Formats: sequence, structure tokens, C-alpha cells
Amino acid sequence: MDEQVRADYYEALQISPNAEPETVHRVYRLLAQRFHPDNQETGDESRFRLITEAYQVLSDPERRARHDVVHEVQQRDRWRVAARAADIENDFAAEQRLRLTLLEMLYTRRRIEPNKPGISPLDLEKLTGRPREHLEFTTWYLVQKKLVQRGDNSSLVITAEGVEFVEAANNHQARDLPRLRAVNG
Repeated sequence: MDEQVRADYYEALQISPNAEPETVHRVYRLLAQRFHPDNQETGDESRFRLITEAYQVLSDPERRARHDVVHEVQQRDRWRVAARAADIENDFAAEQRLRLTLLEMLYTRRRIEPNKPGISPLDLEKLTGRPREHLEFTTWYLVQKKLVQRGDNSSLVITAEGVEFVEAANNHQARDLPRLRAVNG
């Protein structure tokens, strides 16, 4: 395997790039147990493969050093892209739409999968098509307003207040539809 970073191994293990080897090992064991394909409740073969690959690289000092060089460049590039995009998208209405979109995704997840109601930051990034850096402000705000909370594995979970907010927002939109049709019709 070449040492190009294909995935953010630190994100996969949900650890800091400064994590000690003992932390890498401990977190890997915890996540491997959770996502092992034999675990009927939380098994996830692709996630298990990713965390195993991450562990193999991050637990080997030489491979980790090579990985860190590429990782640092990618992080720097990512922040540069995020900064440029933030300047372009410093739009309050777009931020409000993003908040509601995240809440609606978490609402749906809670209703469809009540035993696994959380969505990881990595999955939110994929679902919204926005880099994690763009979602940090949004998630911070939603947590501060107590509309969402962080689960034990850093995933986001909608709260009862968040459910009420989504339902109120959707009721408001539904009430406005007839009026909009009358104006446009």
C-alpha cells in the first residue's frame, strides 16, 4: 500500500494526531469490537476494515511518520479550501438552511433507526457534500442550542428540543404553502 492518505486515519479512529501509541491501541480495540462484522448489533465490515487499516498505519512509528507528512499537507490544503469557501458562503440564509437540513437528517435517522440514532461527522460530511470544517460551526451552534447532542462515539443525535424545532419548522412551511399558491396562482 502506498503511503498516500486515502482516508483520514485519525478521523477513522476518532483520535487526535497527537495521540499516544497507548491511546491508538485502546481506541482501536474499542472500535474494532464495536464494528467487527461478527457483532450483530453494531457490526460494519467496511468501517472495521478502515479502522484496522488506520490502526496498522498509526501503530507503526515509521508508517505513521510518513502518513503524518501527507496528512499535514492535506489538512493545510483543506483549511485553505474551507477558508475560501467560507468567504464565498458567508451567507446567513445558507447557514440556516444547512442547520435545518442537518436537523432533518438527524430527525429522520432517529425515526428510522431508533436504536442507532446518531450520525458520525464523517457521514454528515458525505451526506451534505460539505467538508467537515464547514460543518463545525453549524454543529457547534446546534449543540449549544441543545437541538442536538454528541453521542458516546462523537456522533450527533437529535434531542427532543431538536425534534420539536424540526416539526415546528415543517408546520410553518406547510402553513405558508397555500398562501404562496394564492399569491403565485
